[in-house]
This record gives sequence, C-alpha cells and structure tokens, in this order.
Amino acid sequence: MDMIDTVFDIRAGFLPAAHAALLWREVVRVLPWIGQENSAGILPLRGGQFLPRRAKLTLRIPDHRAEDALHLAGSLLDVGGNPFQLGEGRIREIAAYPTLHAHFVASEIDEISFLAESMQEISSLGIQCRLICGMRQEVDTGEGTLSGYSLVTHDLKPGHSIRLQHAGLGKMRRFGCGIFVPHKTIAGLED
Repeated sequence: MDMIDTVFDIRAGFLPAAHAALLWREVVRVLPWIGQENSAGILPLRGGQFLPRRAKLTLRIPDHRAEDALHLAGSLLDVGGNPFQLGEGRIREIAAYPTLHAHFVASEIDEISFLAESMQEISSLGIQCRLICGMRQEVDTGEGTLSGYSLVTHDLKPGHSIRLQHAGLGKMRRFGCGIFVPHKTIAGLED
C-alpha cells in the first residue's frame, strides 16, 4: 500500500512521557476513519517535556487518505489532561534515503532472533539492505509496556527505501512502532 506523511505544526503543548495511546485516541476522536487503517501510525514524538516550536505531529497514512487527514489541522487535542494545539497541516511525499531509522520496533524476542526475523520480513518485501540493531528498550504507551529495539537500515537502493517506508516493520503503528524515517548516512563501517 502506498503511504504518505501528513505533517502538522504544533502551536503549544506538554506531551507526557507515556503519551502514545492518549495521542492516538485523540487523533481517532477527530479522524474516526484512521482507527480502521491498520497501516496508519503516528511518527514518534519525545514525551515528558514541552514540545519545541519545531516539533511536528506526523501521521503516516495510506495516500488515498491524505486530504481527509488535513481535517486534523487546528484541532485542540487533550493528551492526558494536557492541551495540544495543532496548527496548519501539509502533505509530504515519502522520499528515498540510503539510511533509515525506526525509533522502536515492537518485539518480545531476543536481539539475535529479532535481527533474523527483521531481515526475513524485509527480504520478503524484495528489499536488500544491512541492519544495525539498537539496545532492547521498553516503552510505556499509556495502555501498557511494549518491548522492542531501535533499528537502522543502510545501503538501501532508492526503490527499496521507499518500499520499506511504505511497509514499515512489525506491528503497533498507532504507537509509532516500526515506522522508518530518514537517518544520517552511515559511511566507513567497513574501514
């Protein structure tokens, strides 16, 4: 399925550390259709702080829903008792980058098994790349705790980069899991 990013300015707001479920519920309240889109998700935001002016709320959604998602612009979201004011929204095409990063891919298995499973899932999409796994971490979604890893993919061809960003990896997109975004290029790993 072809995906696209819909990006919204954030005018003000404190975002609790355990915000993923709260934020998702508020987005679904304003855009009820998004709850039926299994591939839709919210790109991770750093919680436990007042969001800086440059922070953006980004939804990765099926491209046929791009115009529908723009109705979120101007909404006031209540994220755990914290007002979260959204500004203007815009549609952003997904671009190819040789190195991508998923902040968190949900997984209950050990690192070696996770890397093998990730490579198998990526290969099944016809994508060739190399992987670097981050340390195991836990994320409190506000509905419970998820375990998983960060993951960097590198040496991606342009078409493979787009395909991976469209497909994502694993489950729980609504909580920002398995969503790939551009990352600084990794060079000199073989030196």
